[in-house]
Amino acid sequence: MAKLIGRERRKLRIRSKISGTEERPRLSVFRSGKHIYAQVVLDGNGQTVAAASTLSRDLKSSLGEDDKTAAAKKVGALIAKICLEKKIDKVVFDRNGYLYHGRVKALADAAREAGLKF
Repeated sequence: MAKLIGRERRKLRIRSKISGTEERPRLSVFRSGKHIYAQVVLDGNGQTVAAASTLSRDLKSSLGEDDKTAAAKKVGALIAKICLEKKIDKVVFDRNGYLYHGRVKALADAAREAGLKF
């Protein structure tokens, strides 16, 4: 329980400083025990522009027996591809209270390699 409360406090601290605009939407990451989710959000009107996860139709069949970090890299590449198709090349990264480590870092690095700037 204390771990969850700590993440929520970090999340609020981070979100007080960043928000998604038309020029630079917010790339938000959520990770659960098995899956990882990424979505690009315009905070002005609360609209989700793009989303990808390990449950996405494009990825679900290709994941197979990958470990969670490799799956996060594929999700990062997919979200970058979707954003670039929608002419979004700059985003603000929201790690959502998670430490920039492991799966979150793998997703971010893969999105950068695929062409997103943040």
